[in-house]
Amino acid sequence: MSAPRIVITGMSVLTRLGDELDTFYENLLAGKSSVVKWRTFKTDGIYAKVGADLFDYDVDKAFSKIQPALGEETVRKAQRLMKNAPWGEKLTILTALKASLDAKMAQWAYDPYDCATIVAGHNLNLNYEFTNHDQFNAEPDFIEGLFALRGLDTDHAGIVSELLTLKGSAYTVGGACASGNIALKLAVDEILHHDMKAAVVVAPVLDFSPLEFQGLAMMEAISYRSFNEAPEKASRPYDLKREGFVPAHGAAALVVERLETAKERGAKIHAEVLGVEASADANHLPQPSQEGQARLMQRLLKRTGVRVEEIDYINAHATSTPLGDLTEIRAIKQALGKRAYEIKINAPKSMLGHTCWSAATVETVAAILQMNRGKLHPSINIDELEPEVDLDVCRGKAVDCNVNIFLKNSFGFGGLNCIALFKKHES
Repeated sequence: MSAPRIVITGMSVLTRLGDELDTFYENLLAGKSSVVKWRTFKTDGIYAKVGADLFDYDVDKAFSKIQPALGEETVRKAQRLMKNAPWGEKLTILTALKASLDAKMAQWAYDPYDCATIVAGHNLNLNYEFTNHDQFNAEPDFIEGLFALRGLDTDHAGIVSELLTLKGSAYTVGGACASGNIALKLAVDEILHHDMKAAVVVAPVLDFSPLEFQGLAMMEAISYRSFNEAPEKASRPYDLKREGFVPAHGAAALVVERLETAKERGAKIHAEVLGVEASADANHLPQPSQEGQARLMQRLLKRTGVRVEEIDYINAHATSTPLGDLTEIRAIKQALGKRAYEIKINAPKSMLGHTCWSAATVETVAAILQMNRGKLHPSINIDELEPEVDLDVCRGKAVDCNVNIFLKNSFGFGGLNCIALFKKHES
């Protein structure tokens, strides 16, 4: 008996480039940068000043916009859950609701015990915790009453599970910047091996605090030297003047289910998930491994039975770090051989910045939209191309491209790698 085929029937995204799929895609295609001077917290006393933060996002307005499409019970539940939730969890609620609407879950008579909830990321409420620590130092009795609960990563998973009445497996998985793909891998595993019919994968906003900004700058991991007065230029994968990634807020969600279930209910199918594989480099330091990345791409292709000649496009990790960008390019060449020179590659972080734990999911949404619409967004800010980058990275312009199968790379600090393979669904 063949294994069930897995498809994506719901998607949502929330970034500075848009919180609707069409707007998000159009702004990517137009090559717009979302990076600005960071305003969620004051940066006066720290090195890093820029990023793509959602300081001006109107949560109430966004919820009001989708409220008419929700049932009365869901509206009441969402309002109750959002009432005292930290900012990041309010965004998680919005993101999960919008993916469920896209998948038309309300019209689907699913058994809640057959649906899993998987949250991508760890230490998600960092700024919430940071401000409560400040309050504790000033007056311990005045910290947030539910701090002990909100400080747990399980709170995001619990909220999504309650919000959508999902009673199957529910948990949070952390894999640094590979978290989104790892969460997708586990969603596929839940369906293939644990009798789940569907899973909702939510990749929340990582709510940075100034402590992480300063620590990352001191590691020389993020951009802080050259572009404080030109933030839109700071994220520049493949450019000679790249100096580190640019932190960003961003969230996304995917509804993943069995193809047979999706067909039975007449669901819109965004893409098929052919497979997801993960590996470790056995090195806790942020030193990416060409060998580790290349081997993982090859293993994924072998396990799915996809030939290198069938790969049309790679949605790159491409963080804008000096070592990371080159390591990934070298790994692609090693894994795909001459095919690497025949396909398209682009760098969504050149416009989005690095949404960190949610990056793989946010960028998967971007890649699926590109695949289904036949046009790839540019990689921007490549003023002086790194000489070793001799592959087609969609430098500076959107390009028409017929994509049937694509790879989504994600590589996290701590030597954690996870890569997903997707295929266009033909109805």
